[in-house]
Amino acid sequence: MTKFPILYWPRKTTGDCEYQLARKVINNATGVMPDVCSDDVDIATILADNPNAVIYYPVFCESTGWWGELLGGDGIVSDKVIISPECQLMVIESQKNAKPRGQTQLLAAEIYPTSGFFKKMNSGIATVADMLATDAGTILALFSGRNQSQFINVLESTGNSYLGCIGRY
Repeated sequence: MTKFPILYWPRKTTGDCEYQLARKVINNATGVMPDVCSDDVDIATILADNPNAVIYYPVFCESTGWWGELLGGDGIVSDKVIISPECQLMVIESQKNAKPRGQTQLLAAEIYPTSGFFKKMNSGIATVADMLATDAGTILALFSGRNQSQFINVLESTGNSYLGCIGRY
């Protein structure tokens, strides 16, 4: 099955060294230069219309909430490619076509920001990758960890909610 690479790049491409490097890395990995999408990307639609698509989604140092669209959808992170200290590419594929490569899972949760939760959730279980505050006073958070059941146990024992796993790398 031939995979169809798509690079989502929300920034200006002219003179952008990270953009050029991202295209080169994707080309080296797939043997095909990726199509580039610079408009807002609808991951669910792209994967529904192109089941063999692989979306390379840049996560920059200041990126927040990029993962929200993956919750409840068919797309999952199957790999991560580090381009520079400021940019990594998340490799997103249809769940039915993806073959996750690693043990690190991306786990989403809605948490109440209490000291009890943070005391129980140590770095041996999971580390925070991204957080977004909600109007309800909770935080939508993305964690990276290796043991999903241990993560869920800590969440439930502290009155928080598990939202799902959006992939692994």
